[in-house]
Amino acid sequence: MSVSKQIFSSALLILAVQFGASGQAARTPFSSFGLGQIYGNALTHNQGSGGLGISNPDYFYLNNMNPALLIYNNVTVFEAGFIGEQRSVIGDTVTEKTGGGNLNYLAMGFPVMRTKWAMGIGLMPYSAVNYSLGYQSPVENSTNTVDVLEQGSGGLNQLYWSNGLRIHPNVSVGIKSTYFFSAIVNEYTSTLTETSQQVQYATNIYDRQSFSGFGFSGGLSFRLDSLFKKKDFQFNVGLVYDFKTEVRTKFYERFERRNAAGILDSVTLINNIPGYTTIPQTIAGGISFGKNLSWLVGVDYTFHDYSQFESFNGDTQGGTSGYQMVLGGKFIPDAGSISNYLKRITYRTGVSLSEAPYLINGSKLRDFGINFGLSLPVNRISSLDLAFKFGQRGDLQTNGIEENYFKLYFGVTFNDQWFIKRRFD
Repeated sequence: MSVSKQIFSSALLILAVQFGASGQAARTPFSSFGLGQIYGNALTHNQGSGGLGISNPDYFYLNNMNPALLIYNNVTVFEAGFIGEQRSVIGDTVTEKTGGGNLNYLAMGFPVMRTKWAMGIGLMPYSAVNYSLGYQSPVENSTNTVDVLEQGSGGLNQLYWSNGLRIHPNVSVGIKSTYFFSAIVNEYTSTLTETSQQVQYATNIYDRQSFSGFGFSGGLSFRLDSLFKKKDFQFNVGLVYDFKTEVRTKFYERFERRNAAGILDSVTLINNIPGYTTIPQTIAGGISFGKNLSWLVGVDYTFHDYSQFESFNGDTQGGTSGYQMVLGGKFIPDAGSISNYLKRITYRTGVSLSEAPYLINGSKLRDFGINFGLSLPVNRISSLDLAFKFGQRGDLQTNGIEENYFKLYFGVTFNDQWFIKRRFD
């Protein structure tokens, strides 16, 4: 095994151990809606440019956001990524700080017929649920109150297989099939605020939704390798459509009685009744312009139609339409420099603005972020990738809650030539 492969394998092992140790992102009240907080398909190098990646192909990084761009991966590329978060949630009277991190993705792409047909496979989270909400509720026909604690955990994972195919020198298409799996757990605990009992008891409702099912996406890419009579200037257009998906869902619910020692007794109310959860359609498009191995700027726009969202019990949870808009780019001072390592680094930056597809306090929830990123070359065509995002979600005056956050993305990109027939024994 080469030294570069040993370094990459060691880094991957560290990431896997970290995932097993933490396994959950930072807590946020906004993950209590729908299927939780949606991750998207951007890898670390995309995050450095604000999440840009619908139209702009990368030769030495996995083109994960649009399956039609896979044809530009002419060597086998393997990527692993980690995400760490720090959040500060501000309410009218309370401020809470939380943090966390987990493995973000494992993904690989490889050419089947070089420049004509390529495949990609990967495992990454689709959504994350991690929240804890506490409040008091009055007891009917009594002056007493109940302390209520709502908690949620889990989320959806996605295992996907994608294909990109060139149908014209300037046009390629792609298709992606995704298997959704995993579970979301919600618990609702109620405790009397005032009681004469020496041992305090609480009632708890435990809900679990287990998911399994397939979804499909299509992609389209158009690229001009020369523009304004300049052969090293490229113009790119990309389009991705995620079809509406009905994911099989099993719903389980039980009622529990607890004290400080744990669960005293319980009764199952609903035992894995089958049903479906509707994941709405999404359409995304992008345009980018740049000079090969030098610089690139682009814009992506994604539209989420969550008016079609429907949970297991038919609840739409007030779903509406939402969007995300990204403006970003990258710059490489001199990709071929031998004497100056800093000139071979890829520098990235971008901004994003989005509206969540649900209402908070009757108003749209906006999210604004600023991103920075670096790709540090390792060996000839591999790299260590870093990205940082500073953002604010919600507005205290409009939504009654505000969240300031910082995200750190760390990725490992390994390129090599695999599946090559030996010419000499």
